This record gives sequence, C-alpha cells and structure tokens, in this order.
Amino acid sequence: MLKEFKEFAMRGNVVDMAVGIIIGAAFGKIVSSFVNDVLMPPIGLLLGKVNFSNLFIDLSGNNFATLEEATKAGAATINYGLFFNTILDFVIVAFAVFLMIRQINRMKREPEAVPAAPDTKQCPFCLSTVPLQAVRCPHCTSDLKGA
Repeated sequence: MLKEFKEFAMRGNVVDMAVGIIIGAAFGKIVSSFVNDVLMPPIGLLLGKVNFSNLFIDLSGNNFATLEEATKAGAATINYGLFFNTILDFVIVAFAVFLMIRQINRMKREPEAVPAAPDTKQCPFCLSTVPLQAVRCPHCTSDLKGA
C-alpha cells in the first residue's frame, strides 16, 4: 500500500498540481497586498478618506470607532469593507488567470493549413478531371493546349 501511495504521490500531474497550488497561494498573497496596500488607499482617499478595512456594521449596538476595537470587545460585526477587498482580490486573480489561459490557448492553436495547389483541371470539352500538366484529354482526346 505504501508503494502504491508513493507512485500516486510522485506522478507528474500530482507534483505539478502541488507546485501550482503553492505558486497560486503566493500569488494570492501578492495580489492581496497590492489591493490592501497599494490600490485601496488611493481609492479610499478619492472617496473621502475612507479606510475600507474599517467599514463594518456593529450588530451589538455599541459604537466602536474601528473594526479592531469591535473585534477585541467580541462584538458581532458585518465586515463589508473587508468583503469588498476580498472581492477585488478575486477579480484581479481571476483576470490574471484569464490572461494566462488565453496566452496558453493562443500558443496551442495550430496554424491554419494552407490549401494545397490544385494538381488537376477539368477538360472543357468532356468535363472530365485530368492532370494539370496534360496537353490532351485521356477521355475525349481533345487538345488542351489552348484550353
């Protein structure tokens, strides 16, 4: 059983999948940092100095100034600012994956086959198919030089 498990775990596609998951997790962290640290501060500034990570609805009835205070107090909150950041993370990651798959599909496409030059022609007299280089029709014996 251990031998079978080792064979399964060391298959190329399992190892490739593991590498993809690890790279994807690292890419997700980069995108999250980009959204939270680079993208959202200017958007928040444009919208009136709003910090999206502090946008929440306090369900406990207390008035907390920040999400951190509400979390420390154990208050129930709806964190719609963090949800918005997560949606933005997802959209960026999905777009990056779309671009990657699009490039892979573009590289996989086979070039369109160029139609081969015709090697036959039609006899204008009997309408039989004859070789392109023929000077006389083998079916009706007509002269094809001038035709």
